Parts: sequence; structure tokens; C-alpha cells
Amino acid sequence: MHYVDYKTILSPQGGMNLYRGCTHGCMYCDSRSRRYQMNHDFEDIEVKRDAPRILEEQLGRRRKPCMVSTDAMCDPYIPLENELLITRQCLELIERYGFGLAIQTKSARILRDLDVLTAINGKTKCVVEMMLTMFDEGLCRIIEPNVSATAERFAALEAFRDAGVPTVVWLSPFLPFINDTEENLRGLLDYCVRAKVRAIMCFGFGMTLRDGNRECYYSKLNESFPGLKARYIRTLKKSNPLCGFGLFQCPCNSKRFSGNKAHEHPAENTLNSGYCTRCLTARKPHRAEPRRCPTSCTRRRRNADLVTT
Repeated sequence: MHYVDYKTILSPQGGMNLYRGCTHGCMYCDSRSRRYQMNHDFEDIEVKRDAPRILEEQLGRRRKPCMVSTDAMCDPYIPLENELLITRQCLELIERYGFGLAIQTKSARILRDLDVLTAINGKTKCVVEMMLTMFDEGLCRIIEPNVSATAERFAALEAFRDAGVPTVVWLSPFLPFINDTEENLRGLLDYCVRAKVRAIMCFGFGMTLRDGNRECYYSKLNESFPGLKARYIRTLKKSNPLCGFGLFQCPCNSKRFSGNKAHEHPAENTLNSGYCTRCLTARKPHRAEPRRCPTSCTRRRRNADLVTT
């Protein structure tokens, strides 16, 4: 852990990240990507010094209340929060100043702040967003080693349901050959139905596998699932690395974009990006055959697939 000075905590759009880095150890975590420019070890948590004081100053300057949201990049309920209580202090400020809140986590530690979140929802609006990935608890301990068990997260959703606080589930990511099974999906959806969540959100069910994230994911694949990385590469060589392992065809392999000659996609290119390397250069939209690809323009505009319950 180390402290860094910041001038602001709240973004112009109402986003709020209190920590940078994470110790949950999820093997698929996109926040490890180099695009986020964390110039420190990912597990060495960067704490924003005097975050509650800076947040209070910003809230006081706002002309009218808005919805404050915690971004998906860093969980506000990492284990360090038990000691520092920064998230708790900031939630109390949000409640005091009459702002709304959308808070995202994959930790049952959020139940500690049930009283404050209920108070925010009573004044304005509070939405608790919980991430569910693995129905199988044994698999959950491998993929998400330092996170609350899925059953514990489900219990948290039930507690917020009983308290009248609306909940949303982020259903992702689904990892090829690991948790992309009907049993896993049905189990998680059953949890959602029983908890009476207001919505289920996903972004193509996949991963970005950007630089930094990709190397970590493949390394942990080799540790926990020997031979699976090689299976990924064999599969991707036969199809394209975009989505569905061959269910869709990349437009640059068609005559329309590449003449009569198709090109081979790099084996370790990004999954579920909507483009291959050549398409990214050309900026051509991904077209699907025989149906539209779920990771097309809609995903790039960040419009979630919203399933109301």
C-alpha cells in the first residue's frame, strides 16, 4: 500500500475510484491492462490521500445532486477497506449531501455498509451492482481466489432485496472452456431470480485480453489449467480470435474487404473485441454471418444487454 496525492476524487461524469490496484487476484482482470497506466505493482494498492475531504469539497461545489458511481476498474471493498474505512466515509458524505449512488463490487463486505446504503436509497436512489461469474464454488476459488464466494455474494443480494435496495448483476466474464457451460449460466441466473435483481448486465460475456491483462491470464491458465492455453491457440488458429470461436466471420476475410485472399488472424489477438488487427487498422465494422455479432457497434458504444426481471 502507498499513498498518492490527488486534486479530485469525483470525475465530471460522477465516477469515483478510491483505490488503484486490487488484491482479489482474479485471473481475468482487465484492470491489469497497461492502458490504465498504473506505474506500480497491481497488488501494491494506491490509496488516494485525504479522499473523503476532497470528495466533500467537490460535493459541496456541485450545483445539484447527481448519481455517483464507483467504476469497475477497482473494487471499493478490497480487504484493505476493512482497515482504512475510506469507502465507508465517502458513502456517509454522499448520503449527507443528498447524492445518489451506483456502487459495484464482487465482495460481500458491502453488507457492512447496509445501513448507509439503505439511507441513501431512502433519500435519493442507491443501486448495488454485484458481479457473478462462477456458480461452482471450487472453480470460483481458482479463478477468483481472494473474493467472496458466489454463495456469499448471493446472500448479500438477498439482504439488499430484503432492505428494499435495488440490485443489478454483472454476468461476466465467461471464460472459454472453463465456465462457459449451460450449468454455470443456469445456476447464476437462478441466483438472480431468487434475489429478485432488477437487471442483468453483460458486455458480450467476454474478456478484452489487452496488453498486460493477456500475459497475466495466459500465465495463470498454465498454472491452474495445464494445456488450456495451447487449446486456445489451436482453436483461434482455426477460426478468428473475435467471438464464438468461428461462429462469426471477420469482415476482412471476405472478398469485399480483402479481395480474393483471406488473411490469418494472430493466435493471441484480443477475444471479443469486435475486430482483428487488420480490421482495427481499417476501422471496418464487424459483421456477422449468419447473424449479428453481439460485440459489434452496440458493445463499443457501451450499451449493455439489459435483461429486466
